[in-house]
Amino acid sequence: MALAVVLRHLAFEDLGLLHAPLKQRGYTIDVVDAGINATPERLRAADLLVVCGGPIGVYDTDRYPFLADEIRVIGQRLSGRRPTLGICLGAQLMAAAMGARVYPGEHKEIGWSPLQLTEAGCASPLAAIGDLPVLHWHGDTFDLPAGVKWLAASADTPHQAFSVGRHALALQFHLEADPARIEQWLIGHTAELSAASINIPALRAATAVHGPRLVPVARSVITSWLDAMSPRRMR
Repeated sequence: MALAVVLRHLAFEDLGLLHAPLKQRGYTIDVVDAGINATPERLRAADLLVVCGGPIGVYDTDRYPFLADEIRVIGQRLSGRRPTLGICLGAQLMAAAMGARVYPGEHKEIGWSPLQLTEAGCASPLAAIGDLPVLHWHGDTFDLPAGVKWLAASADTPHQAFSVGRHALALQFHLEADPARIEQWLIGHTAELSAASINIPALRAATAVHGPRLVPVARSVITSWLDAMSPRRMR
């Protein structure tokens, strides 16, 4: 049975909608927490590493030294063609591990809006998203690493997704966010939302409209990616 290690930087930013499809694919899921029990050995041992989001920056290594270990291990996994999925901060860590610059964007992108898929994106598992709005929740962005496939942009952020061969996928947006658990995000990020002048009732209402449509799409995207990475299905 294959092992999926889920690296959390914040308790409620976890696998979310991706948990069920990974379990159905036969993965044993091991959740580890950054700076606590996410040792390099555990991250290296994963058959699939999922690096989740969080409200810190890749460049905050002076305040959060464990980030340097994460970048190093992610770089080792990518160069070794080890399956890796990065979400938001996870995507930024992947970009940094490949030598790309990660930096604050001009403003925070928080809310629901559609992606613009590139030609490569339309031929990727992200094609299932189509023109559906997805949840954006980030202040940082990154330059596109050399040698990757650029998959998606948004109106505010040119680099929303990239892939590295078939073995790695980086998503700046939150495909995993479970709309049934949005209150955890609204409570946990209340200081950030207030600082960015985000209308919380409006964000809650938008999630109620758009979130349920993405539940089957999230399953389709992750399943298609796993199929492309390893054509022989796990049982």
